[in-house]
Amino acid sequence: MKLTLLVVGKTVGTELPKMIDTYVQRLKHYIPFDIQVIPDLKNTKNLSESQQKQQEGEAILRAVEGCYVVLLDEHGKEYRSLTFAGQLQSWLNTSTRGLTFVIGGPYGFSQEVYQRANTMISLSQMTFSHQMIRLLFVEQLYRAMTILRGEPYHHE
Repeated sequence: MKLTLLVVGKTVGTELPKMIDTYVQRLKHYIPFDIQVIPDLKNTKNLSESQQKQQEGEAILRAVEGCYVVLLDEHGKEYRSLTFAGQLQSWLNTSTRGLTFVIGGPYGFSQEVYQRANTMISLSQMTFSHQMIRLLFVEQLYRAMTILRGEPYHHE
């Protein structure tokens, strides 16, 4: 089983990519994991919000073919870390071809992506940039893996 985090656009700046990579390397001790980047769209000034979501959505759908798809979306189910770890284990036990978490672009997902998704989760009722959510989510994946292994990273 492989975990993938699919994101739209590269992570900007220098600090966030370094911190994200720290957790990616830690995760790889537990499970095959990688971040797959869908390139930023070109000429977005000439595209409407709807057109951007549509084009990003087409790329997302190509990338998730055959996978169990979990969208990170503000309307998704919220979990506490312990419950998320249990849910992650359940997904890992039942998914055969791969488990892909998807963080969309700044305008979210197209209707086709919502229809394709198996489920949605939310990390908070607050809104975070799609750049920042990458770090928060890989940390939560790492936390979940340590919980599942009974390691002392997470404290109640």
